[in-house]
Amino acid sequence: MNKAPFFDRLEERARQTGSLLCVGLDPHPADLPKASAQAARDHCLRLIEATADLALAFKPNAAFFELYAEEGVAALRQVIAAVPQDVPVILDAKRGDIDVSAAAYARAAFEALGADAVTVSPYLGGDALAPFLEYPAHGIFLLCKTSNAGSSDLQDLRALGQHGWQPIYEHVARLAQTWNTNCNLGLVVGATHPQALRRVRSLAPDLWMLTPGVGAQGGDVRLALQAGLRRDGLGLLLTVSRGLSRTRSPRQAAEDLLRVIQRERATILSSLSARQEIVPFQSAERISALAEGLLEAGCVRFGQFTLKSGLVSPIYIDLRRLVSSPSQLLQVAETYLPVLRGLIFQRLAALPYAAIPIGTIVSLLGGWPLIYPRKEVKAYGTRAEIEGDYSPGEQVVVLDDLATTGESKLEALRKLTAAGLRVTDVVVLIDRQSGAAQALSQQGIGFHAVVTLTQLLDYWEQYGKVPADQLAAARAFLHADAA
Repeated sequence: MNKAPFFDRLEERARQTGSLLCVGLDPHPADLPKASAQAARDHCLRLIEATADLALAFKPNAAFFELYAEEGVAALRQVIAAVPQDVPVILDAKRGDIDVSAAAYARAAFEALGADAVTVSPYLGGDALAPFLEYPAHGIFLLCKTSNAGSSDLQDLRALGQHGWQPIYEHVARLAQTWNTNCNLGLVVGATHPQALRRVRSLAPDLWMLTPGVGAQGGDVRLALQAGLRRDGLGLLLTVSRGLSRTRSPRQAAEDLLRVIQRERATILSSLSARQEIVPFQSAERISALAEGLLEAGCVRFGQFTLKSGLVSPIYIDLRRLVSSPSQLLQVAETYLPVLRGLIFQRLAALPYAAIPIGTIVSLLGGWPLIYPRKEVKAYGTRAEIEGDYSPGEQVVVLDDLATTGESKLEALRKLTAAGLRVTDVVVLIDRQSGAAQALSQQGIGFHAVVTLTQLLDYWEQYGKVPADQLAAARAFLHADAA
């Protein structure tokens, strides 16, 4: 009997049950009355019986059966067979080998054991996945950003590809789009990394994601749903094992968890229907990381400071100090990327001096060519006003650290346009809210800021990072300037 494609069956069950809960079957020896294949099987059978009507899928972990040799493999086969036919079974085996060996692993998972899907490592590349993908009725979940703390050792390393420098896990998410020719490929992305989960969802908007880490590993249901849910309310398998099996009543624990999932999903879908942002927490996370990092790097001071514009400000933000804090410099550069990816341009133009190191990192991360207008024209050599290669007529985005009145941006704009370049947008890290947006708008230039000074002040106040009198002075300055 031919089965429907795996993800069609998964989606049908998700719509019928309203569940996104994947019940992990991990019979840890410490949880068994006796460390044996039979005890492991019985442990899982009880969990299946208790939760079968609540689960979107079951995920037995091969390791906890294989440790009992042939008896364990037989027990695993019995556990898979005990799952009701309409409930998909995902074998957590993390297979990955050369094509000949991969073909044998695929036959073992799908034919010998009877699993509907399997987890697979991408490390050996596309030819090692091909034997699994040749089973169109079965699913493959590709390891992308795993839930364990050590995942950063490899998965967060940056590689240079056609999309610029990006973490390995992002590269895997992009590759998955090209490998998914039979529409039977999903990704494994841990709930313990909500920012990565959100990024992967943006790169793979339609793929299902197997998302472990809720419960014992510290993953949060709400953050995972906000970050990884598709716009149709599906696309995410929240996997829980110890959080159910080690409770007094696994069924009650599953019911409680399912209610949380359904409530949070309904809230997110309601927000979507009201055209609100699907991941409102991300903005708060970004502001939090920036606000903390800027203080840590000594980039923010309070007192009386005369700005380039002539304004006297009670707060001074000096991002030139970031060159001595590589981790904060990278963190700041990364925050520009979501803004820039929404714009059309051929080159970045970083303004001296603070934006040049930031722009260099942004250029490396995004793969965009960088130029910069000089403050003073050289009196020797090429006497260039603009450093770097460019061609007249190209569209340029101006990159800077801060915006106050916008005058320095307009100065740079005049140099760039005099060279035949077209400037349509300016992107800064912080808008000091002193008129830059209005000044640039009057010139037909789009203005984009990662955060506003008000957002930073609100964060520092909420978490007690800055004395109240200094915050009050900064807010009074903003209000007076706005008036």
